[in-house]
Amino acid sequence: MYKILVSDPIAKDGLQTLLDDEQFEVDIDTSLSPDELIEKIKAYDGLIVRSQTQVTEDVIEAADNLKIIARAGVGVDNINKDAATKRGVLVINAPDGNTISATEHSMAMILAMARQIPMAHQSLKEGKWNRSEFKGTELYHKTLGVIGTGRIGLGVAKRAKSFGMKIIAFDPYLTAEKAQELDIERASVEEIAQKADFVTVHTPLTAKTKGMIGKEFFEQAKPQLQIINVARGGIIDEEELVEALDKGLIARAAIDVFTHEPATNSPLVKHDKVIVTPHLGASTVEAQEKVAVSVSNEIAEFFHTGNVRHAINAPKMIFGEEDKELQDYIDLCDMAGKVCIQLLGKAPRELKIKFSGQLVKEDTNILTRTIAKGVLSQDLGDRVNLVNSLFLLNEQNVVYNVEKDAKSRSFNNYIELTMINRDQVVTVGATVLNGYGPRIVRINDYPVDFKPAEYQLIINHTDRPGIVGRTGQILGEYDINIASMHLGRAEEGGDAMMIISVDHTVSEDIIKALFQIDGFKNIQFVDLSK
Repeated sequence: MYKILVSDPIAKDGLQTLLDDEQFEVDIDTSLSPDELIEKIKAYDGLIVRSQTQVTEDVIEAADNLKIIARAGVGVDNINKDAATKRGVLVINAPDGNTISATEHSMAMILAMARQIPMAHQSLKEGKWNRSEFKGTELYHKTLGVIGTGRIGLGVAKRAKSFGMKIIAFDPYLTAEKAQELDIERASVEEIAQKADFVTVHTPLTAKTKGMIGKEFFEQAKPQLQIINVARGGIIDEEELVEALDKGLIARAAIDVFTHEPATNSPLVKHDKVIVTPHLGASTVEAQEKVAVSVSNEIAEFFHTGNVRHAINAPKMIFGEEDKELQDYIDLCDMAGKVCIQLLGKAPRELKIKFSGQLVKEDTNILTRTIAKGVLSQDLGDRVNLVNSLFLLNEQNVVYNVEKDAKSRSFNNYIELTMINRDQVVTVGATVLNGYGPRIVRINDYPVDFKPAEYQLIINHTDRPGIVGRTGQILGEYDINIASMHLGRAEEGGDAMMIISVDHTVSEDIIKALFQIDGFKNIQFVDLSK
C-alpha cells in the first residue's frame, strides 16, 4: 500500500486513477501549516501539490518514506529540487495540461485590456454611465509581439492572427524557415519593443529571462504599448513596469502572475492602468482535471513499473543503484552543455557529441540526454528534463549527431561537444580525472584544465605581460574575489584564454571596466549557479 498526500486543492475527478487503485491510499488535506506538513509528511510515499504548498528542504528532510513529489501544473518553483535530488526523491510535473487554458486566458487579458472592460464594468456597477472615459483600441491591423514561441505563445499568435493582427516574435530557437511556415516575422526583443502595439510573454522563468522586460524595453516602446504576462512572475520587472506606466512610457498592462504570490499588496494590484487576475492562467475546470489526471497516472505508473515521462530531476532511482563514476559523468555532461551554450551566446542549429576512450564501450544515452538538457535548460527552464530532452531538441529544430571513437586525447575517457550556428562554432572538451572529478580540458583551440564553479569569466586576449595583474586589480576594485585562475595559449605572445572562477556574479559595468585592458578581445560571463 502506497500512501499519497494531496496538500493543495486538486480536481478530485483527476485523482480517480489513484482512488480506484487498491494499492494506493490517498489523503487530501489542503489546510496544513508548514510545521504540520513537516510532521505529517513522514508517513507518505508521494506528495501532490499545486503552487500553494512550499516543499522546502525541511519538508523533504522530514519525509523518511517520500519517493515522488508531483506538481499538478508546470512551474516547480515551490519545490526544492536540489534537496529532493539529494534525497533520491523524484520530482515530476504536468507540462501540457494548461496549454489551452493559458492560451485562452492570454487572449482574454488582451481583449479586456484593449477595451478596458474591467474598468468600465466597475464604473457602471457604481452607477456611472461614462462612455467617453473608456475608449478602447482595436486589435485589427495592430502588431502583436510574442516573446517565447512554445505551444502557448504560438497558440496566442494563431488566435491573434484571426483578429487581423500582425505577429512578430522572438524565441532563440525560432528559425527563419519555421517563422515563414507560420507566417510570422522573427524579431529581437529590442525590435519588439520598438514595433509592437501589444506584447505578450510566454517564456519560462530562468536566470536568462528574469527581468528581461524592464526599463530598457519600456524606454524604447511606443507610448500606446499594452503588455500582458500570463507566463511566470518576474519575467517583467514589476518595479520598472510601474515606473513606465507612471511616466506614460507605455499605456496599460494586464498581469496574471507575480514575483511574489499572493500579491495582494503589489503596487500593480492598485494601479489604475493595470488589469490583474490572481494567477488564473490554468484555472479552468478542464485544465485542473487534465493536470490532475496527468500526475495521477504518472504516479501510478511510477510505483507500478518505475517508468516516468515528466521527470524534473534525476535521482538514482531512475537509473538503478547509485554509481559514483556515472554521476561524475552526468555532472560533467551537464556542465559541458551549460558552458558551451553560454559561450555560443545563441541557440545552436547543430550539436556534435563525441565520446572517446573507455566510454565507447558503455551505453552513453543518459550522457547524451544530459548534454541536451544542459543546453536547453537556460531557455526552456523546468520544461526540459532527462526524459524529454532529445525530443525537445528535435522540436526546436536542432540537429544532433553522436560519434564514438575508441582513440582518446590523452585521457581514459573524453567527451567533446561542438555547437554550430551558421558560421559560429564553439567546442568544449571535458573529462573526469581521478581524484579531481569533472574537468573542462578544452575550449575551442585552447587546452585548459578547470572545474567550472558557479561563476566564471572566460576571456580571449593577447598573451602579454601584466594582463593577469591588471585583471586582478580591476576585480578587486569591484570587490570580486578570485577563487581560481587558469590560463591557456596557442603560443607565446599570441592568442590566449583566461578562465577566472569568482565568488559572485559579474555585472556589465565590471565587464566594461575589464575591456579597458589592452589586449582583451572578448569577455564572457558563464553562470552555472542554476
